[in-house]
Amino acid sequence: MTVHGRVTTRPVSRTGAIPVSMIERMTLILDTFDGPAPVRTLLDVAERTGLPRSSAHRIIDQMIRLRWLAHAPGGYRLGTRALELGGLAIEHNEIRDALGPLLHELCGRTGMIAHLAVLDGPRVLLIDKAVGRGGDSLPTRLGGRMPAHCTAVGKALLAALPPSVVELALPDRLPRFTDRTIDRRADLHRELDRVRCHRGVAVDREESLDGVVCVAAPLRDGRRGAVAALSLSGRAGATRPPGSSRAAELLVEAAEEAARAGISRRGSSAVSPGSGRRFPGPR
Repeated sequence: MTVHGRVTTRPVSRTGAIPVSMIERMTLILDTFDGPAPVRTLLDVAERTGLPRSSAHRIIDQMIRLRWLAHAPGGYRLGTRALELGGLAIEHNEIRDALGPLLHELCGRTGMIAHLAVLDGPRVLLIDKAVGRGGDSLPTRLGGRMPAHCTAVGKALLAALPPSVVELALPDRLPRFTDRTIDRRADLHRELDRVRCHRGVAVDREESLDGVVCVAAPLRDGRRGAVAALSLSGRAGATRPPGSSRAAELLVEAAEEAARAGISRRGSSAVSPGSGRRFPGPR
């Protein structure tokens, strides 16, 4: 179809009709910003999606309120939410790809469940998980979010922040998940001070899940501070408890070696099981 000398396409469903669902229509609108021109007019969006102008305008207004789009001179542009999520997705994928072999090595050497997480406001986002053959399962999933104040990975990442940032980011009363959860910000500050005094190592002593213990260490980038955290989790009372000093030492060695290799900046420099640079297993 040619309109005003321009070739446009009308994305439609398999039945030949314009999609009805709001998610599909929002996706169609976002897809119109895939070309070299950063700004689209309402007419551009209507022509490229096949949506009526009134419908396109109504949906665009909602997307502006949600920061998916933003007003721009002459029309609309991608909003900060789309740009933030795009950048985060790329960075998280790079970190996950770089640290994947190391995560599985940690899991294989300890028999524990290994997690890789990044800070997401007052929560942590789990971007990778390794479970050994026949290993115990935990109710965690890729892409899942957990509160930072009661998880080992969360405390390891919060401790890398200035206390003033933690003060602003978290409320005075924190939600409880078990009888052991730290539920006051003042107590959390004291816990984070202890983490800082122990090379950034944090422990979750059944604070997020009953019967589950976890130890974590931050992965530091000299320019940006802690960009992620590695953890080992298992059941309380296990023969080799995750909170043991040996498990903590193993994580610190792994995180420091990864940082020296520039693993958070270059996936190709990741230390893998076949690289000849191995981390000692528990003794």
